[in-house]
Amino acid sequence: MSVIPFGTADEHAAAASQVKEHLAAGGLLAYPTETVYGLGSRAMPDDVAALAALKGRPEGKPFLVLVSGRGMAADYGFEFTEAANALAEAFWPGPLTLILPGATQLPATLRGPEGGVAVRWTSHAGMAELIGRLGELITSTSANRPGGPTAPGVGAIVETFGAAVTSGQLLVLDGGVLGNVPPSTLVDCTTPIPRLVREGAIPRRELQRAAGSSAP
Repeated sequence: MSVIPFGTADEHAAAASQVKEHLAAGGLLAYPTETVYGLGSRAMPDDVAALAALKGRPEGKPFLVLVSGRGMAADYGFEFTEAANALAEAFWPGPLTLILPGATQLPATLRGPEGGVAVRWTSHAGMAELIGRLGELITSTSANRPGGPTAPGVGAIVETFGAAVTSGQLLVLDGGVLGNVPPSTLVDCTTPIPRLVREGAIPRRELQRAAGSSAP
C-alpha cells in the first residue's frame, strides 16, 4: 500500500521526491497537519476534481490551500487587507485559515461565493517544509467523508479510503496519531471588515486579544 513514514525531519526530507512525482502524475495525498489529517492535491482543475470525487464533496464547497509562508502567498498573488495582515502576523503559521482575494490563476472551483480562496500557512513543520520543497501550494480538506469523524491517524484513512490507497491513487504520509484538535479557525478577509466563518482551534476571543479591532 502507498503509505510512507513522515514523522521525523529525515523522513520529511526523504518524502519530497516521491510526493512530487506522485502529485505530478495527478495523484492525491493524505497528510498530517497541525489540526487533523488532510487530503490534498495540486491546485489544478483535474486534480481538484479528483479530490472532490474521492472525498465525496458536494459541488460549490471549495477546498482551502496550504502555503509554506507569506512569501509563497505573495508569489501566488493573494491580497491581504489590513485585517488579514494583522491576523496573519498574530497567528501564522498556525491553525488560522484566511479567505483572501487575489490568486486569480487558481481554479474557480477553489473560490468561494465571496470571491476569495481560503489559505493557511501551516505550522506543521514537515508539511511546511514539503510544500516549500515542492514549490507549489497544495489543496487541503479533512481526511473523512462529509459528515464523518476526522481521521486521528493512518488507520482510519486506510479504512475510509482503502481502495484509493491500494490502487496507488492516494499516497499517505504517516505522521503518527494526532491529538484531538479542532479544525482551523476560518475568517473571511475579502472585505475590509473581517467575518468569522468557523470558530475552530483559535477561539474568537483569542483573535480579538491578538488583533484587536482587526479581528472579527
